[in-house]
Amino acid sequence: MKKYICFLLFSTLLQVLGFGQDKIDFQKLYQLHISQTTEKITVDGLDNEKSWMPTEMTSNFWEKYPSDQVKAKRQTEVKVLYDNQFVYFFLKMYDTSTYVIQTLKRDNGFFDSDAISIALDPVNAKTNGFVFSINPYNVQTEDLISSSGNKPNFSWDNKWISQTKRYANYWTAEIAIPFKTLRYEDGKTVWGINFLRTDIKNFQYSSWTHMPTNFMFYDFGYLGSLIWDKAPPQPGTNMAFIPYLTGGVNQNKEDNTGILGKFAGGFDAKIAVTSSLNLDMTVNPDFSQVEVDKQVTNLTRFNIFFPERRTFFLENNDLFAEYGIEPIRPFYSRKIGLDNEGKPIPIVGGFRLSGNLDNKTRIGIMNMQTLKKGDFEAQNYSAISFNRRVLNRSLVKGYFLNRNAVGYSGTFKNPLDAFGRNAGMEYNYSDVQGKWNVWSGFHQSYKPGISTEKNYINLGWQFQNRNLSIINDFSDVGKNFYTDMGFVQRIDNYDAKKDTTFRVGFRHLFTQITIKIIPTDKKIIRHEITPMNYIAFNRDGTLNERNTGISYMISFKKTNSFSFEGTNYQSNLLYYSPFTDAAPLPPGKYNYTNGTIAYESDIRKKFIYKAEWGGGSFYNGSIMQWKFGLTYRIQPFVNFNLSVQQAKLQFPGIYGSSNLLLIAPRVEVNFSNSLFWTTFLQYNNQNNNFNINSRMQWRFKPMSDLYLVYTDNYFTTPFMQNKNRALVFKLNYWFNL
Repeated sequence: MKKYICFLLFSTLLQVLGFGQDKIDFQKLYQLHISQTTEKITVDGLDNEKSWMPTEMTSNFWEKYPSDQVKAKRQTEVKVLYDNQFVYFFLKMYDTSTYVIQTLKRDNGFFDSDAISIALDPVNAKTNGFVFSINPYNVQTEDLISSSGNKPNFSWDNKWISQTKRYANYWTAEIAIPFKTLRYEDGKTVWGINFLRTDIKNFQYSSWTHMPTNFMFYDFGYLGSLIWDKAPPQPGTNMAFIPYLTGGVNQNKEDNTGILGKFAGGFDAKIAVTSSLNLDMTVNPDFSQVEVDKQVTNLTRFNIFFPERRTFFLENNDLFAEYGIEPIRPFYSRKIGLDNEGKPIPIVGGFRLSGNLDNKTRIGIMNMQTLKKGDFEAQNYSAISFNRRVLNRSLVKGYFLNRNAVGYSGTFKNPLDAFGRNAGMEYNYSDVQGKWNVWSGFHQSYKPGISTEKNYINLGWQFQNRNLSIINDFSDVGKNFYTDMGFVQRIDNYDAKKDTTFRVGFRHLFTQITIKIIPTDKKIIRHEITPMNYIAFNRDGTLNERNTGISYMISFKKTNSFSFEGTNYQSNLLYYSPFTDAAPLPPGKYNYTNGTIAYESDIRKKFIYKAEWGGGSFYNGSIMQWKFGLTYRIQPFVNFNLSVQQAKLQFPGIYGSSNLLLIAPRVEVNFSNSLFWTTFLQYNNQNNNFNINSRMQWRFKPMSDLYLVYTDNYFTTPFMQNKNRALVFKLNYWFNL
């Protein structure tokens, strides 16, 4: 273990001193000049104003994926202007008159539809910024982008103006983005910028700058420069007030309550404290319009990580949520508004201050207050975080989290319920081109009476280029590393015989190598071969679990793909573990192997399907599982999705068997760009639940909505016995002040 840590530290030093410092300056190679106009620009999808005529135009886009060696097959032209209120873009995309559009719903389906995006970094720090996207049917998408490289979640919403026109061999988009929507520094005359296009018919993603194929589409290390003729005007006051009203009826038969009616109200507010720092407030927030979680079949011994879906917690979430690694997160916003059993509790309100203090420093401050419900006391949740850019694209990060019971003067049954705090620091190194990444972090928790084994240490590195990707990660988690506002997947271990949960600290080593072979065959994009090894040790050095596997995937230029993987597992169960309704598996060592094969069809077609089958041994028994998903769309108005998966577990003798079934059909109807209806059904016999969620949304004004939502839950055994149901409406209106 010590040798491994020394190796990580040594490799980190080598990378910081000498590797990856490519001196290519994209902002010198790709420049676009912007000038001011005094003419009134009408956003109508046309460039017929006189001001557009002499404006500098850029084109000559590069293909970004599946290859990065040629120019885009269908080119794009861009022009930019500004006045005292807006920055204007006129974009012309050469195309056919047939488009692939997955949906007319805002903030959905961008990566699978024909579209054009503007990536803006007004601070020009290459770490975070904005993206504004539009498809040929004038469906808008926008988001905040961070340096993490994670796929955008399109949670950030703001008002901007756009219009498109469609022709026989091209389509146009005219866009006006208000200065007060953007956050930038006064006097700065060079912004980072890029233009990104998805041409799904040709399965081609293109970029204005020559971006390597192995990096994320929104990598801010490959921005060009937008050069102003003079400093852009001060943005002025940017305030938005979004009140809401909600009401409805519900019935909970599990709690033996009758039909109850309820009306409530609240509001959100967005205030630009400075041109680059924003204050978000919420009072009595309501999330009834948020779509339910997609259920999964869980064949592990641990809890599953579900993504956050509530908009207030998603915006700027990278400032808080991206500490640690995927299964070990000190901050996990879904803990806010839930009790110890995962049931919702009312949130009174809260605020979040986030943004840039200067061109190198971002901060985030959040505070949320909940009410008492039953035996769960009222809680206050606070989070403070900062990111400081060092070198070119590297970050020093730190945070402090506090969960504290408030308004209770008695003695807690469990002293640990009084409060829970976490603090940590991380250093994330990235070279200019993003080929080398190194991360390290130290985290500590604070609980009443806890003084030992309360730390979490993380070290790792990644190298990636067009043909090779290597990830190596080491984590050390003490059994008393509590995360009242976080998620640690492996630390809680359930003992079925004693019907209690024990906390077990662990250390893990994760290594993954991906080899990409790009053939000259015109039908094949690439072959990917990925060996992987994961080892978890108990903190006394004994083996807890080892997973060693290899996968192979072949991707075709028709967007279909085939893959298979095989994995050998070695598990040392510490406690009695249930996988069926019969006797739980006893503690001991288990060695087993299983594998899967999968095929996914052409995603550009109206009918898409994906099939997966697998089987093999499973602990001391066997497993056979399959998954099937299909999508049929009448574009862009109707999408029908069906997902079915089954897992059969068979164990010897008293350990029994289990047949797990999950069926999830989903129908989305887009009547227009402003009226949508979605119905989602889920049958899951593992959770003994059948759920119906049907939602109508009418966007009657920009960013203003009326929702009507029906939810219904039943037991699967006995089948169709009702648990609870509700019918609610929510009305919100966006005021710009």
